[in-house]
Amino acid sequence: MAFISRSNQWNKARVFLSLPRSSHSALLSSSRLLTSTTEITENPSENPEPQSPETKARPPPPPPLRERFQRGKRQNHHEKLEDTICRMMDNREWTTRLQNSIRDLVPEWDHSLVYNVLHGAKKLDHALQFFRWSERSGLIRHDKDTHMKMIEMLGQGQKLNHARCILLDMPEKGVPWDEDMFKVLIESYGKAGIVQESVKIFQKMKELGVERTVKSYDTLFKVILRRGRYMMAKRYFNKMVSEGVEPTRHTYNLMLWGFFLCLRLETALRFYDDMISRGISPDVVTYNTMINGYCRFKKMDEAEKLFVEMKGKNIEPSVVSYTTMIKGYVAVERVDDGFRIFEEMRSVGIEANATTYSTLLPGLCDAGKMVEARNVLKSMMAKHIAPNDNSIFLKLLVSQSKAGDMAAATEVLKAMATLNVPAEAGHYGVLIENQCKANAYNRAVKLLDVLVEKEIILRHQDTLEMEPSAYNPIIEYLCNNGQTSKAEVLFRQLMKRGVQDQDALNNLISGHAKEGNPDASYEILKIMSRRGVPREANAYELLIKSYMSKGEPGDAKTALDSMIEDGHVPDSSLFRSMIESLFEDGRVQTASRVMMIMIDKNVGVEENMNLVAKILEALLMRGHVEEALGRIDLLNQNGHTADVDRLLSVLSEKGKTIAALKLLDFALERDLSLEFSSYDKVLDALLGAGKTLNAYSVLCKIMGKGSGSDWKSCEELIKSLNQEGNTKQADVLSRMIKKGQGSKKEDNVSL
Repeated sequence: MAFISRSNQWNKARVFLSLPRSSHSALLSSSRLLTSTTEITENPSENPEPQSPETKARPPPPPPLRERFQRGKRQNHHEKLEDTICRMMDNREWTTRLQNSIRDLVPEWDHSLVYNVLHGAKKLDHALQFFRWSERSGLIRHDKDTHMKMIEMLGQGQKLNHARCILLDMPEKGVPWDEDMFKVLIESYGKAGIVQESVKIFQKMKELGVERTVKSYDTLFKVILRRGRYMMAKRYFNKMVSEGVEPTRHTYNLMLWGFFLCLRLETALRFYDDMISRGISPDVVTYNTMINGYCRFKKMDEAEKLFVEMKGKNIEPSVVSYTTMIKGYVAVERVDDGFRIFEEMRSVGIEANATTYSTLLPGLCDAGKMVEARNVLKSMMAKHIAPNDNSIFLKLLVSQSKAGDMAAATEVLKAMATLNVPAEAGHYGVLIENQCKANAYNRAVKLLDVLVEKEIILRHQDTLEMEPSAYNPIIEYLCNNGQTSKAEVLFRQLMKRGVQDQDALNNLISGHAKEGNPDASYEILKIMSRRGVPREANAYELLIKSYMSKGEPGDAKTALDSMIEDGHVPDSSLFRSMIESLFEDGRVQTASRVMMIMIDKNVGVEENMNLVAKILEALLMRGHVEEALGRIDLLNQNGHTADVDRLLSVLSEKGKTIAALKLLDFALERDLSLEFSSYDKVLDALLGAGKTLNAYSVLCKIMGKGSGSDWKSCEELIKSLNQEGNTKQADVLSRMIKKGQGSKKEDNVSL
């Protein structure tokens, strides 16, 4: 068990502890010195076990001298006792051990200590536990003040059932009720939006015999009018009067405020007349409420009359009065009158506040009165008053920029810095956009440098983002002026905020390509592909040309393929440049594939037939005969004709007899029109190469097609056939020649 003793050792152990804030001396009372406190059981609601008379007669031995330390931290010996308890409650769970620690720590309990602990507690649950435990353990009987404090705290924390129970249980503890306690609970239910409970608590007051003065009624009026229950408010007002409770000026002010809030102008005016008839003179709050009500209904002439009347009765208008008038005039677009009221306010020595500035500045901007707006902003800076709504700065930026005063617009950013309002990406965006429109790109780039270096775009707490109309012009400018890398840094920050703008990305591709960095362009292209962002044909063309200018036609071909996959068709000049670049690099087959695409898309084929002929010739010369024949067939299908005669002539002259033979067979199978000289050249090349059977076969096909041939070397072919032992073929050929070179199809002989 823990004991409290009057021994010297005990006094020494407690000498460093602060005593309660007030109402008790530092000495322990004799009654508590002759009793000992028992250990608290696991159930904090159980009463301590009393000591026997024998135990009381024998003073227990003093407890060992020891100092108490909070875990991990040495106790501050100059700390007040209530602060120590609050710290312990904040840092530890509410357990029996914590209860024992608090109990051992307190030499004597009083209401001041309990009140201060409740006031300083950071955890509402712990405060409630402390409140209940301290009373159930017999340490103290709470008075009216501690009950009031607990009810207030529970009301603020919206633990309204707990607050209600504590309030209604007070008579059982012998603590009388107070009207203010019910007021707190009524208001708390109202703030929680539970109007019905507020009304029930108000009605309960009468049942419980608690006097309901005008204070309770005023609290109820505020709750129900805030929720739009103006008819209920009227009924309770009549009930109040019938009970003999006289309304005060404050009551009427509340009623007027509520009726205007509910947009009940006629009702408000009747209550105002009733107030006057009762001999209650309006005060500045009344006039402010009425003026604000008229402003809600845009009745500024009536509001102005009241404003003048107030001054005529020597009731000095407050900053609220002037601000309300300004707000009303701005709402009906009478900004000049609003500014007049503002000037009058300053002339009589009333300082404008943040609400005043927040009301006036948007109106000046909307009316295009930018000189006045600039002067008002300077006044704010001089007094270091920031507006309530930071969106005003955006409106100022837009309006000053629209007016063409970029110097004034730039001053808005300086004003924000002076007033400690962080400039967001959207603010910079407005300036950058308008500097670009004014062709002041150098200033725009300086603003961009600040925006990027400070990573303002990446601040996730900001809500005002940079618009495409701001970043696209500056990105386009940078990409067209050799600063694509800077533009990319900006856009990569924008991408981290989810931006994937097509124009910006295509400009980056074009910019890198122009600057000779096609690989960087291709990286942007891959990003666009992953994100499904459409790519422009112009960006592809610049990328392809950039690769070709760097002597990398293979990469250019890859980019061309991507371009075609995206549904873009290169123009004739791009096809020609691509094919020529690949051809000069020795990539004939790759050039052939590009040529095939060109033919298939039917773009610029006729203009590039000389290039087509070069590719076909190169394919045939390199032995890619089937590929060449496929390209010739594709040309025919698309209405174009390859110069087969020239190709046969070249192949025959260069001894490419197999390629010539296959090309001639292809032409004969498709009935292509050929010159007789082409036949002769191929036959001569075959005969010259000793390929007599091939020559015989071709000659038979020619004659079988009904094509005449006066080939001079026919006799030589027959002779060669006989010498090689192919007498049958020689005899057939001789008979065909004799019959008119096989002009009739019936003379065909199966070989």
